[in-house]
Amino acid sequence: MTALTGNAVSFRGLHHDRAGRGPLVLPGPWDPASARVFAAAGFRALATPSAGIAASLGYADGSTPAGEMFTAVARIVRAVAEDGVMVSADIEDGYGLPPAELAERLLETGAVGCNLEDSDRTTGRLKDPAEQAEWLAEVRAAAGDRLVINARTDTFLRSSGSAAEDAAAAIDRARLYVLAGADCVYPIVAPAALLPEITRAVPAPVNAIALPGGPGPRELGELGAARITFGGGLHRRTMAVVEDMAVGLWKTGDAETS
Repeated sequence: MTALTGNAVSFRGLHHDRAGRGPLVLPGPWDPASARVFAAAGFRALATPSAGIAASLGYADGSTPAGEMFTAVARIVRAVAEDGVMVSADIEDGYGLPPAELAERLLETGAVGCNLEDSDRTTGRLKDPAEQAEWLAEVRAAAGDRLVINARTDTFLRSSGSAAEDAAAAIDRARLYVLAGADCVYPIVAPAALLPEITRAVPAPVNAIALPGGPGPRELGELGAARITFGGGLHRRTMAVVEDMAVGLWKTGDAETS
């Protein structure tokens, strides 16, 4: 077993048997410096947010070129590798890459997992669930055990019906994705009140997002979530502090204007 495969096995194991330990909480670093901060705090694994990395590189969310995203992920992985911290990468909808190439390029970064969403990056529309499941199965076949696949479904994000209808669609898609080989499923922005229904119906760990003003990781875990991520939220909170600092500096009258 290679070290990379071993790390993926360890990361996969962190998603299971969470009873009494609470959910797996994965902060989202957007660059090597933030990754080192989270590692120093004691986190064993991290999950990069595509939105945070995009912002740090000067792109709008969803606009980062594939090559720049993989390079950014590789830098984050290298920054915490000596600490034994594992990194999962949000690579959106796979950038239109063939499954084998996608898996290989991701593995080259040193990441042990990935998010793959079922929205089309170009149109923003939900992909056909059967076609998405087939594609996920091809990614799984190419990656083998070397990657933990977190299959994101955007039924709530692209809602076209009631919350109950969105939940039913999310469950249907999640079951297909698990059958295709996904290790975990991620019904992003699912209302907290619906998490018990979703987690009972899906035969795999469920990822929930912790949002400002909403339930925290512990409460989301009590509602059934096995894994907690933050999307680009931690980056946005950090930039709000930077903005306040910048405004404060400007208001002191000490800032140069030319």
